[in-house]
Amino acid sequence: MNWIWENIFRILEYMGQGGLVMGPLALVSVFMWVLIIKKALFLRQMRRRNMPRDMAAQMVRDQQYPDPAKYRGATALVVTEFLKRRETNPGVDRSTMDETVMAVASSCDRRLAAITVLASVAPLLGLLGTVLGMISTFDAISLHGTGNARAMAGGISEALISTQTGLLVAIPGLTVKNFLASQAQNLKHRVSSLGIFLQRHL
Repeated sequence: MNWIWENIFRILEYMGQGGLVMGPLALVSVFMWVLIIKKALFLRQMRRRNMPRDMAAQMVRDQQYPDPAKYRGATALVVTEFLKRRETNPGVDRSTMDETVMAVASSCDRRLAAITVLASVAPLLGLLGTVLGMISTFDAISLHGTGNARAMAGGISEALISTQTGLLVAIPGLTVKNFLASQAQNLKHRVSSLGIFLQRHL
C-alpha cells in the first residue's frame, strides 16, 4: 500500500508544479476518457450478437421484436426501433425505415464531437500554463535578476509541465477518437445497407 500512496503523492506534487491549469487539465482528461470508454462500449455492443439479415426481415414482416437476451447488435436495434415507430399504414413504412436508419446512424456519431472538443482544449490549456509560467519567470527576474536560478526554475517548470500535460492529454485522445470515428463510419455503412435490405421486404 505504501507504493500507492507514494505514487499519489508524486502525482499531486507533479500537478502542483504545473500551476493553476493542471486542475482543469485533469478534469478535461477525466471527462474525455469517460466519453471515450462509453463510446467504445457502445460500438462494441453494436458489433456483437448481430442477427442474420434474413431473420431481421422475417421479424419485420411478423411484427416480432428481437429477443434482447440473444441479439443486441445494430441489426436488432434497427428492427426494434422500426417496430416502435411503425404505424398501421403500410404506405409510410419505407419512410419510417428511413427515419429509423437515420436515427441509428446518428447515434453512431454521438459523443465524438465532444471528445474532439475536449482533446483540442487540452493543448490550449497547456499553452495557457506556458504563458502563466513565463510570466512567473519574468516576475522572478524582475525581483531577483538572472542570478537567482532557484527563483526562475519555478516558472520554467510550470511552463514546461503544463505544456507537456496538455500534449499528453490531447495526443492519445485525438488518436483514439479517430479510431472510434472510423469504427462508427463502418457501422453507419452497415446500418444504411441493412435499411436498404429491409425496405425490399416491407
